[in-house]
Amino acid sequence: MQLNKIVTRLIAAQNSHDSQAYAACFTAAAIVHDEGKIYSGQAAIERWIADSNQQYQAVMKPLNYEETATEHLLTAEVSGNFPGSPAILHFHLGLEGDLIRSLEITG
Repeated sequence: MQLNKIVTRLIAAQNSHDSQAYAACFTAAAIVHDEGKIYSGQAAIERWIADSNQQYQAVMKPLNYEETATEHLLTAEVSGNFPGSPAILHFHLGLEGDLIRSLEITG
């Protein structure tokens, strides 16, 4: 499976639980939608993923990756300290240059 370079960086940052590296994958004005909440900007994204890493210790195993003209879709098995682990999640990514401008995580 051929992954976009920024998607590869995002997975590596998640799997090493590096919230700074994870947030650095996003534009300054990026938006993340997860579990009914919205996080805007790198600082908010870094706080969100740091809290998530501490609580869930989640790791991602990519299963599928698709690109269209407007969206990049990563399907991954996510496992960690949460009910229902492992879960198959969909990461809908909007890119801007070499960074992520939007991410929506769905089940």
